[in-house]
Amino acid sequence: MPSETPGTDPGRHLIRYSGHAPFSPEVVVRAAGTSVFTEGGRELLDFTSGQMSAILGHSHPAIVSTVREQVAHLDHLHSGMLSPPVVELARRLAGTLPEPLDRTLLLTTGAEANEAAVRMAKLVTGRHEIVSFARSWHGMTQAAANATYSAGRKGYGPAAPGNFALPVPDRHRPSVVGANGELDWRRQLDLGFEMIDAQSVGSLAACLVEPILSSGGVVELPPGYLAALAHKCRERGMLLILDEAQTGLCRTGDWYAFQHDGVVPDILTLSKTLGAGLPLAAVVTGAEIERRAHERGFLFFTTHVNDPLPAAVGNTVLDILVRDRLDERARRLGAALRDGLDELARRHEVVGDVRGRGLLLGMELVGDDVLGDGGADRLGAAVTRRCYELGLHMNIVQLPGMGGIFRIAPPLTASDEEIGRGVAVLDEALADAARAL
Repeated sequence: MPSETPGTDPGRHLIRYSGHAPFSPEVVVRAAGTSVFTEGGRELLDFTSGQMSAILGHSHPAIVSTVREQVAHLDHLHSGMLSPPVVELARRLAGTLPEPLDRTLLLTTGAEANEAAVRMAKLVTGRHEIVSFARSWHGMTQAAANATYSAGRKGYGPAAPGNFALPVPDRHRPSVVGANGELDWRRQLDLGFEMIDAQSVGSLAACLVEPILSSGGVVELPPGYLAALAHKCRERGMLLILDEAQTGLCRTGDWYAFQHDGVVPDILTLSKTLGAGLPLAAVVTGAEIERRAHERGFLFFTTHVNDPLPAAVGNTVLDILVRDRLDERARRLGAALRDGLDELARRHEVVGDVRGRGLLLGMELVGDDVLGDGGADRLGAAVTRRCYELGLHMNIVQLPGMGGIFRIAPPLTASDEEIGRGVAVLDEALADAARAL
């Protein structure tokens, strides 16, 4: 077949799947470490770790070696068969987690994992109602999409009954404040559950949340919030499901973000970081919930459930996280990145807030305050575009009523020099974009 004519839109035969967001303007042909390389020979620092997944950077030698060896030995099996990589990964995940989390189901995507977790919660509790945050993102499959409120709800017909939104405890943009003008998250949480209780038909099954909302604006839950939420769940006989697709496996400086709050979920879902860029996800729960689900005929069957190839990659990911102490590295690099972003906030009036933990940080632009209505959207697009021109790939979340929020999540293997270079590019892009607008 002849190659595309130079100048032809490379995405012209593709279905556009990101709402109104366009594809990137260049085709990427190679990636290594913290950089991706375009067809035209340009290098871009990847401060999104691919789709927030490549915690070990791109083409990590150990991952490459594992894939080559495993694909030649054992790649895919009938879903009822077990293989050594699957058995080993389940055992090792249990070893990284507190009791009672010691039973694992391996899948491919975060949406799949959340789908299975919600299905399990409904079966075990005998109920059907699900609570999640009003700016949540848990995936685009049925139950996951019904628990997602940040995007993708309009135009697809009625949502499943029994899904309720809980207000987000956003300290930068508080919806309920105390006498000091700061977020009163306890009163907000009480009011949220008062509304949920009023709407519930008495069938509350589970609460599905992220410990740090990522697509919801990199919102870190206030200290004590997660424990209070867990108590609300216990009062109502609900299960607590934590979605750690982006926060799990060292990105926030802890092996799991929930450890920061001393709360153990009933069900944990992992994805993105578990495969370090390859399609691997997990549902983890305790023996009692697994037993009850099994006795009631729990069914979640996919073509690639418990596949050996991605499981082997997951084992290698755990090897590297332990060997290189990447939880400690995420804390150290995250502190350096946070210092750099805080300095940008001091020098650029369009930066309204810097937040997050470890190497999952958010920087919120407040263009509307400086540039008038729509200013945040225009500024965010301009900064993103200018970063790209200067060799830095960034991702911005734009939600109604909020400024543009950059989600900044470089690989845990990034160097100090790359962190500094990324901050310097962002500094230049902020200045250039603000001048242009």
